[in-house]
Amino acid sequence: MQLYPLFWDIGLKRNHYVMIVTPLKKSTLFTFLTIAVMGLFSSFTVQSNSFLKNWKYLGNQRVNFGLDKDVIRVTASRGVFTKLKLKVINGSLNMHPMLVVYKNGRRQEIKIKQYFNRGSSSRVIDLKGNKRVVNRVIFWYDSKNRSRRKAVIHLYGRN
Repeated sequence: MQLYPLFWDIGLKRNHYVMIVTPLKKSTLFTFLTIAVMGLFSSFTVQSNSFLKNWKYLGNQRVNFGLDKDVIRVTASRGVFTKLKLKVINGSLNMHPMLVVYKNGRRQEIKIKQYFNRGSSSRVIDLKGNKRVVNRVIFWYDSKNRSRRKAVIHLYGRN
């Protein structure tokens, strides 16, 4: 059985501080390192998605290159919302106005006019009126293939 030194401790021996090496078994070392790496990755995940804590995922759409329009359909079963938020991943795009169509047929145009880098998100978008049932959201955008990857728009809602 081979032992690997990992932990050092400072102890007092005859009025002198000495370094004490605590040997570990290979399996213990592997377990310790595995737990440390898992903890490191889980902390990054929590940090990157912390802004989504109180948000409900409504859908996504992979965008095409060039000037285009896409729709994210939202069903009534998702609930009622007072705010929306967008997150763009995988690529970048230039967002133009967005149209929110409610279940009762009314529409609200939202001026966004923002360039989204990969991984960026929009401001919090307030919806007019009280809690509203969103039927669909229509996006106009242009993507100039700056990132060579098609962007994906994720839509979130909060009530």
